[in-house]
Parts: sequence; C-alpha cells; structure tokens
Amino acid sequence: MPAKKPSLTQLGKKTALPSSPDKAVIETVKNPHKGTAYSVRFTCPEFTSLCPITGQPDFAHLVIDYVPKHHLVESKSLKLFLGSFRNVGAFHEDCTVAIALRLVAAIKPAWLRIGGYWYPRGGIPIDIFYQTGEAPKNVWIPAQEVPAYRGR
Repeated sequence: MPAKKPSLTQLGKKTALPSSPDKAVIETVKNPHKGTAYSVRFTCPEFTSLCPITGQPDFAHLVIDYVPKHHLVESKSLKLFLGSFRNVGAFHEDCTVAIALRLVAAIKPAWLRIGGYWYPRGGIPIDIFYQTGEAPKNVWIPAQEVPAYRGR
C-alpha cells in the first residue's frame, strides 16, 4: 500500500509571504528514515531582516543543521518562514535564536544548531550561534565553514 501523502498547505501552491514570523507556518513531513541517524543542512546565504531602531536592512548567511527524529522540515515552509523576517525589526541575536527555537518546537529534532553570520552594521559583523546540546557522536555533521567577514 502506498504511503499516505502528507497534508501540506503550502508546497505546490501559490503561497504569499507571511507578514511576520509569528504568522508563518512551519510544516513538517514524517521522517522516511526514522531510526537512522543522519544530518540535514539548510543554507540561507541571503537572509534579511530590519534593524529594529533604524529600519535599515540587515543581511546574514544562515546555516541550519539538524539530526531528525520523527519529522523533517518541509523546505518551502522554511523558505516562507525565513522570508517573513524581511519586514520585521529585530536584533541579530533575536532573529537567529528565534529561528532555532521555532524549528525545535516544530520538529523536535535529536539535535539542532544554527550559525547566523551577519554582515557588518556600523563596521562590526556579529555572528550568533545556538545549538540544542552536544552533537550526536554517530552522525557526520560537517563544519559550517562560513569564513569570518573580512573587509576589502
């Protein structure tokens, strides 16, 4: 008997960008390899949000790694969630950690980490890192290897 299709509301449909991260829906699908330890990586090299004080755009390169348990993040819903920050004023730390916490709540992974590599604002790049605990020993998790920002 074929596997039951997940009930996704965004994938394959025209879906507007949510007006804020709070209104974004992070959809999940069942992990087809439950019980197998492996890592998943999402890279978002053009993440944008707004400075909460000046309203000027802020830019970051995000790298999200996780080891799934029962569920995976559906990638279109993740793109829409990340895109919803474009019109939101929030500090770098808030954006980076809020993304991690929403993903952890949505998929309850065995492990998750995020590196937020923010481009300079006022001449100072800010990098933010979060992880749920120690990485599992039996899974290959590559280094993020995003180079530190260098001026020209």
